[in-house]
Amino acid sequence: MSDLHLISHHLCPYVQRAVIVLDEKAIAHRRTYIDLADKPGWFQALSPLGRVPVLETGGRALFESQVIAEYLDEITPDSLHPADPLERARHRAWIAFGSDTLTAIGTLYNAPDEAAFTRAAEVLRGRLERIAPEVEGTLFAGDTFHMLDGVWGTIFRYFDTFDVIGNFALMPEMGRLDTWRAAVMTRPSVQAAPPEGYPARLMAFLCDRQSHLGKLARTACRGAAKPL
Repeated sequence: MSDLHLISHHLCPYVQRAVIVLDEKAIAHRRTYIDLADKPGWFQALSPLGRVPVLETGGRALFESQVIAEYLDEITPDSLHPADPLERARHRAWIAFGSDTLTAIGTLYNAPDEAAFTRAAEVLRGRLERIAPEVEGTLFAGDTFHMLDGVWGTIFRYFDTFDVIGNFALMPEMGRLDTWRAAVMTRPSVQAAPPEGYPARLMAFLCDRQSHLGKLARTACRGAAKPL
């Protein structure tokens, strides 16, 4: 039996990053979800940063999602990175860009008013416009699924919920990014990365935000609840 134990939170996109690698490589593991608003003492003892994911293995605890993903890739055959060193480095650079894009998404859903939301939307849209020309196929690099595609799947997942709330025109008007998003989101490992009930949990999380998007989310939820 595998000793790999992934400690997770049901909304964390960084946890999903590790789960996608685990699933793509069929790595046996067990998973525990915790409440980050009420962190158990055993978790605080394991995680120097107090964040998920944490991977327990071999009597050690690894933290930081990309470190965990790279470790899982390295200990198993058939890497999820390109073989060419330059392309591999390029993919890792765009993974880092993806992490910053997740930060921009957080700024968007926490923006306190419409003006701040508009500024955050412009920044996020600019990041998507920047990566769009780099896409070179149905997936990021042709038709082969890489770790980079999984990382961006965790980003695109937010837009599925944002699209329910309103038409914010966040995605650039280029077919290339739409094609990539659609292909990534049909990948079984990406679909299965969050736990069951994720869309409703994310919507509830957004509705609880005292922010401009939170207000729009609450309006959208009320509208969906009205009888026909």
